[in-house]
Amino acid sequence: MKTTLVKSLYRESTKFSGKTIQISGWIRTIRDSKTFGFIELNDGSFFKNIQIVFDSKLENFKQIAKLAINSTLLVEGVFVLTPEAKQPFELRASKIVLEGNSDSDYPLQKKRHTFEYLRTIAHLRPRSNTFSAVFRVRSIAAYAVHKFFQERDFVYANTPIITASDCEGAGEMFKITALDLNNIPKKEDGTADFSKDFFGKETYLTVSGQLSAEAMALAFRNVYTFGPTFRAEDSNTARHAAEFWMIEPEMAFAELKDYMDVAEDLVKYIIKYVLENAPEEMAFFNSFIDKNLFDRLNNVVNSHFDRITYTKAIDILKKSGQKFQYPVEWGIDLQTEHERYLTEKVFKKPIFVTDYPKEIKAFY
Repeated sequence: MKTTLVKSLYRESTKFSGKTIQISGWIRTIRDSKTFGFIELNDGSFFKNIQIVFDSKLENFKQIAKLAINSTLLVEGVFVLTPEAKQPFELRASKIVLEGNSDSDYPLQKKRHTFEYLRTIAHLRPRSNTFSAVFRVRSIAAYAVHKFFQERDFVYANTPIITASDCEGAGEMFKITALDLNNIPKKEDGTADFSKDFFGKETYLTVSGQLSAEAMALAFRNVYTFGPTFRAEDSNTARHAAEFWMIEPEMAFAELKDYMDVAEDLVKYIIKYVLENAPEEMAFFNSFIDKNLFDRLNNVVNSHFDRITYTKAIDILKKSGQKFQYPVEWGIDLQTEHERYLTEKVFKKPIFVTDYPKEIKAFY
């Protein structure tokens, strides 16, 4: 019998009503009495579980009733709609096969775990509700990025991860080497002789694919990069990550307005796509992570991103009467507190700030 995905059961439940089906998955919870029991099974195809009802008619009832969380099962049974119950349907098992057992001390039990604890069992994190939702939403969002640009005839540029260039000019790059660290060849001045290294020069993990993308834009007109970048910034904040994925479009024959239009359209497109294609995961986030999530996302989608000059932004901040940690004067680079005040207190939506003084921004 072909295995049915739980996602299909949720999306087309009436299609399977009364039919004998087979599913496979992992036990999330299990409880039993002397003659029957209930299993919450997750098969990885969908955020929600399916309830399995089993009773003493099963040949291996006692064995199944003693199983631990995360044991792997193959289940056959009749799919029954249960509109009057808490769950919309259940599978009444006629056969349960144990494919893989789990220990009773399995680390993910039926309770809420802190992110700090989950970090210590990173290999199991995807099985928790929060990280299951995170990874699926990230997958859907990544697909939306590609879909957005492909629909607009952008060429996807795969830029090098290993590079000799510092695109950002900040110097905060991870160096990589194939030299023996216990016996590094030296030059006459005592510094490392990278001419003996794998590439014959100093090499790094990329901080940006921009230089390659700019060159490709002069061949393909519109291109984009979407891949991992690395920053060796010694800053332990939520805004700084040693590794992250960055989107970098480059367009020939385009003005600043065109770039702002693309950025605004991209953000709205991704939000809409994720809300449409991961409703269960997003509802979970809105209930347990950020109760204002839907309100904020809908505000972004339904707002026009205002565009103001740097001079206008400074003027607004100076007239606000707000006390900032970093004093506001024309010529400073806007800090996070300034950006948040403008977006959260003044405009109450995303904005673009343009026409910075050339002295505080890169030439590009």
